[in-house]
Amino acid sequence: MIQLYTALDDMDAADLSPIPESQRTQPAFDLFLIFAAANIVATTLQTGAVLGSRYGSSDATGLVLGGAVFGALLVALLAPVGSRFGVPSMIAARAPLGFRGAQLVSGLLYLTNFAWIAVNNTIAASVCAHLLGGEASARLWAAGLGLVATAIVARGPRAVGYADRIAVPFMVIAGSMLTWAAFTLVAPQPLGVGGLPPAAVAPAGEPPPPLLWGIDVVIGYQVSWLLMFADYSRYTRSARAGATAVFAGLALPALWLMPVGWSLARIAGSDDPGTMLAAAGVGWWAALLVVLATVTTNFVNIYLSSLAWRTLSPRSTGTGSVWVIGVIGTALGLISSAWLTGFADLMVLLGSVLVPVGGIFLAHFVVLRAKVDVVAIYQSERMPAFNAAGVIAWLAGFAVYQLAAPIGATLPALATSMIVFVLVKTLRRA
Repeated sequence: MIQLYTALDDMDAADLSPIPESQRTQPAFDLFLIFAAANIVATTLQTGAVLGSRYGSSDATGLVLGGAVFGALLVALLAPVGSRFGVPSMIAARAPLGFRGAQLVSGLLYLTNFAWIAVNNTIAASVCAHLLGGEASARLWAAGLGLVATAIVARGPRAVGYADRIAVPFMVIAGSMLTWAAFTLVAPQPLGVGGLPPAAVAPAGEPPPPLLWGIDVVIGYQVSWLLMFADYSRYTRSARAGATAVFAGLALPALWLMPVGWSLARIAGSDDPGTMLAAAGVGWWAALLVVLATVTTNFVNIYLSSLAWRTLSPRSTGTGSVWVIGVIGTALGLISSAWLTGFADLMVLLGSVLVPVGGIFLAHFVVLRAKVDVVAIYQSERMPAFNAAGVIAWLAGFAVYQLAAPIGATLPALATSMIVFVLVKTLRRA
């Protein structure tokens, strides 16, 4: 018998059970806050800064507008899967990928989110230490931020919703101060903050990369949330309201903060987030934004990893999984940040692996409008280890991503995996 929730407040911190329709009581506004809080983060600023350092203002504006909206739409199209069927993403993934295929994706998410947690804590700790305590206090800041985020996630989805209700208004205020600075400062400011190495802006006169590369950067940033398409929307009953909340939660912060990042990069002469925040000259407001953004983004990272781990180890507890993941991720952030320098290359490799998976989900749930057989997908012993259509589409998307990487790979890889999945499914039926 499939275990069902009895009340939202009693939910396990990372339970994989389906949510009955009567218990999908999360307001759409809370769902919006979860995604908005996760996207109001230094990396959103940095995405805009990367564009601003390589394109003119008109091109950068167009890329942000088109990429942010389209990328958010792709994630929002999948959100109704959670609202309609009440199952988390990695359980729903068993239908298009097979039981072992979905477990493979879960394993990748589990391992890589450790690094994301560490990166977020390291950035926030560096900014905070610059303002209070000096470089020696950075590890203390990193430990404190990591443990606070873990403790809140361990109390369950309701606690995360309440925390976001408090954090997001402060983030909006702090972000508004940063926005004011970004569009009123004109003179270059001193570089460097808290020991973070400045990233050089592209030299003047260097030809800009193809526009497809720029749109790939923005869309790729947005669709990085594709693999958690149902994890939070399964608590909201209305499919339409859930999709709207997810779209707004991803699109609005990107449309706001990416242009701010572009402007700050011009002021600072660098697209490094720490350097840009220091150049803004708003001190504690910048620190407050980064701290709250780190904690709320790690809400999602810890929760997603916990769900992924429980698909691999069903006997583990939700609360225990949350604490193990949060503590390990926090501990990695206390190590010298030198080990993180190669993380960007790892993210490119992981993008080539995970972006095609998002295309498979879109093909299965949106294009083919497949329904989730909630009883069947929990009977793992009766499911195929791998779905042939999913495996073939995954490999094809991976190959295209590798080939198209120099000019922009997200859109080609998504399109390839979607088309191949639909064709193979159609041929098998015929």
